[in-house]
Amino acid sequence: MLLWFVGVGFVAVVLVFKSPALDYRLVAAGSVLPLVEVIPGWPPLLHTLLGAVAVLALTMLLTRGRRLARRRWLGLAIGVFVHIVLDGAWTNTELFWWPAFGLDLPDPALPTFGRGVAGLLLEVLGALALVWSWRQFRLDDPERRDLLLRHGRLDRDLVP
Repeated sequence: MLLWFVGVGFVAVVLVFKSPALDYRLVAAGSVLPLVEVIPGWPPLLHTLLGAVAVLALTMLLTRGRRLARRRWLGLAIGVFVHIVLDGAWTNTELFWWPAFGLDLPDPALPTFGRGVAGLLLEVLGALALVWSWRQFRLDDPERRDLLLRHGRLDRDLVP
Protein backbone atom coordinates (compact mmCIF):
# COMPACT_ATOMS: atom_id res chain seq x y z
CA MET A 1 0.00 0.00 0.00
CA LEU A 2 1.92 2.97 -1.26
CA LEU A 3 -0.61 5.13 -3.08
CA TRP A 4 -2.87 5.36 -0.03
CA PHE A 5 -0.09 6.78 2.14
CA VAL A 6 1.53 8.99 -0.50
CA GLY A 7 -1.64 10.30 -2.16
CA VAL A 8 -3.93 10.84 0.80
CA GLY A 9 -1.02 11.87 3.02
CA PHE A 10 0.11 14.48 0.51
CA VAL A 11 -3.39 15.93 0.12
CA ALA A 12 -4.02 15.94 3.88
CA VAL A 13 -0.77 17.74 4.65
CA VAL A 14 -1.33 20.33 1.91
CA LEU A 15 -4.85 21.04 3.13
CA VAL A 16 -3.92 21.16 6.83
CA PHE A 17 -0.61 23.02 6.72
CA LYS A 18 -1.27 25.13 3.61
CA SER A 19 2.46 25.68 3.20
CA PRO A 20 3.98 26.06 -0.24
CA ALA A 21 7.46 25.91 1.34
CA LEU A 22 7.18 22.50 3.02
CA ASP A 23 9.16 19.78 1.24
CA TYR A 24 6.40 17.47 0.08
CA ARG A 25 8.89 14.92 -1.21
CA LEU A 26 9.95 14.30 2.38
CA VAL A 27 6.31 14.18 3.52
CA ALA A 28 5.76 11.40 0.98
CA ALA A 29 8.95 9.63 2.06
CA GLY A 30 7.94 9.87 5.72
CA SER A 31 4.49 8.53 4.97
CA VAL A 32 5.98 5.30 3.60
CA LEU A 33 9.04 5.09 5.89
CA PRO A 34 7.26 2.90 8.50
CA LEU A 35 6.70 0.28 5.80
CA VAL A 36 10.32 -0.85 6.31
CA GLU A 37 9.01 -2.52 9.45
CA VAL A 38 7.47 -5.32 7.40
CA ILE A 39 11.02 -6.71 7.06
CA PRO A 40 11.16 -9.77 9.34
CA GLY A 41 12.89 -8.98 12.61
CA TRP A 42 12.31 -5.23 12.47
CA PRO A 43 10.39 -3.98 15.48
CA PRO A 44 7.40 -1.76 14.63
CA LEU A 45 8.84 1.31 16.39
CA LEU A 46 7.68 3.78 13.73
CA HIS A 47 4.10 2.65 14.35
CA THR A 48 4.36 3.90 17.95
CA LEU A 49 3.80 7.43 19.15
CA LEU A 50 7.25 7.32 20.74
CA GLY A 51 8.85 6.40 17.39
CA ALA A 52 7.15 9.28 15.56
CA VAL A 53 8.06 11.72 18.33
CA ALA A 54 11.66 10.45 18.21
CA VAL A 55 11.82 11.22 14.47
CA LEU A 56 10.49 14.72 15.20
CA ALA A 57 12.91 15.27 18.11
CA LEU A 58 15.86 14.04 16.05
CA THR A 59 14.87 16.39 13.25
CA MET A 60 14.70 19.32 15.66
CA LEU A 61 18.07 18.48 17.21
CA LEU A 62 19.91 17.91 13.94
CA THR A 63 18.61 21.12 12.35
CA ARG A 64 19.17 23.40 15.33
CA GLY A 65 20.13 26.87 14.11
CA ARG A 66 19.37 26.00 10.48
CA ARG A 67 15.84 27.24 9.83
CA LEU A 68 15.62 26.29 6.16
CA ALA A 69 16.96 22.78 6.76
CA ARG A 70 14.50 22.36 9.61
CA ARG A 71 11.58 23.44 7.46
CA ARG A 72 12.61 20.94 4.81
CA TRP A 73 13.25 17.96 7.11
CA LEU A 74 10.14 18.48 9.25
CA GLY A 75 8.29 16.98 6.29
CA LEU A 76 9.79 13.58 7.12
CA ALA A 77 8.46 13.63 10.69
CA ILE A 78 5.09 14.93 9.52
CA GLY A 79 4.92 12.06 7.04
CA VAL A 80 5.57 9.48 9.79
CA PHE A 81 2.72 10.94 11.86
CA VAL A 82 0.49 10.85 8.78
CA HIS A 83 1.34 7.18 8.28
CA ILE A 84 0.29 6.34 11.84
CA VAL A 85 -3.06 8.03 11.29
CA LEU A 86 -3.73 6.55 7.85
CA ASP A 87 -2.59 3.08 8.87
CA GLY A 88 -4.83 3.03 11.92
CA ALA A 89 -1.88 2.10 14.15
CA TRP A 90 -3.42 4.32 16.82
CA THR A 91 -6.23 1.76 17.20
CA ASN A 92 -3.81 -0.81 18.66
CA THR A 93 -3.36 0.54 22.20
CA GLU A 94 -0.37 -1.61 23.16
CA LEU A 95 1.50 -0.76 19.95
CA PHE A 96 0.64 2.93 19.69
CA TRP A 97 1.33 3.79 23.34
CA TRP A 98 4.42 1.57 23.70
CA PRO A 99 6.17 1.44 26.23
CA ALA A 100 3.39 2.79 28.49
CA PHE A 101 1.87 -0.68 28.96
CA GLY A 102 5.08 -2.67 29.24
CA LEU A 103 8.49 -2.90 27.65
CA ASP A 104 7.67 -5.86 25.43
CA LEU A 105 7.01 -4.42 22.00
CA PRO A 106 3.94 -6.10 20.54
CA ASP A 107 4.55 -8.07 17.38
CA PRO A 108 1.17 -7.81 15.68
CA ALA A 109 0.53 -8.06 12.00
CA LEU A 110 0.85 -4.45 10.95
CA PRO A 111 -2.48 -3.00 9.83
CA THR A 112 -1.04 -2.00 6.47
CA PHE A 113 -1.21 -5.43 4.87
CA GLY A 114 -4.11 -7.07 6.67
CA ARG A 115 -6.94 -5.30 4.90
CA GLY A 116 -7.70 -7.54 1.92
CA VAL A 117 -10.18 -5.99 -0.53
CA ALA A 118 -10.45 -2.87 1.63
CA GLY A 119 -6.72 -2.36 1.03
CA LEU A 120 -7.33 -2.29 -2.72
CA LEU A 121 -10.06 0.29 -2.22
CA LEU A 122 -7.67 2.42 -0.17
CA GLU A 123 -5.09 2.20 -2.96
CA VAL A 124 -7.71 3.41 -5.45
CA LEU A 125 -8.53 6.32 -3.13
CA GLY A 126 -4.81 7.12 -2.92
CA ALA A 127 -4.56 7.09 -6.72
CA LEU A 128 -7.58 9.40 -6.95
CA ALA A 129 -5.94 11.75 -4.44
CA LEU A 130 -2.83 11.86 -6.63
CA VAL A 131 -4.92 12.59 -9.74
CA TRP A 132 -6.72 15.36 -7.86
CA SER A 133 -3.35 16.78 -6.77
CA TRP A 134 -2.02 16.65 -10.34
CA ARG A 135 -4.96 18.74 -11.50
CA GLN A 136 -5.27 21.02 -8.45
CA PHE A 137 -1.61 22.01 -8.49
CA ARG A 138 -1.40 22.01 -12.30
CA LEU A 139 1.50 19.60 -12.42
CA ASP A 140 1.05 19.18 -16.16
CA ASP A 141 2.96 22.49 -16.37
CA PRO A 142 6.68 21.53 -16.57
CA GLU A 143 7.76 24.46 -14.37
CA ARG A 144 5.34 23.56 -11.59
CA ARG A 145 6.20 19.88 -11.85
CA ASP A 146 9.91 20.72 -11.75
CA LEU A 147 9.39 22.85 -8.63
CA LEU A 148 7.80 19.88 -6.88
CA LEU A 149 10.23 17.24 -8.12
CA ARG A 150 13.45 19.23 -7.64
CA HIS A 151 12.61 21.32 -4.59
CA GLY A 152 9.61 19.57 -3.05
CA ARG A 153 7.52 22.74 -3.15
CA LEU A 154 4.22 23.72 -4.70
CA ASP A 155 3.41 26.90 -6.60
CA ARG A 156 2.49 29.48 -3.95
CA ASP A 157 -0.48 30.71 -5.99
CA LEU A 158 -2.13 27.28 -6.03
CA VAL A 159 -1.90 26.29 -2.36
CA PRO A 160 -5.35 26.75 -0.78
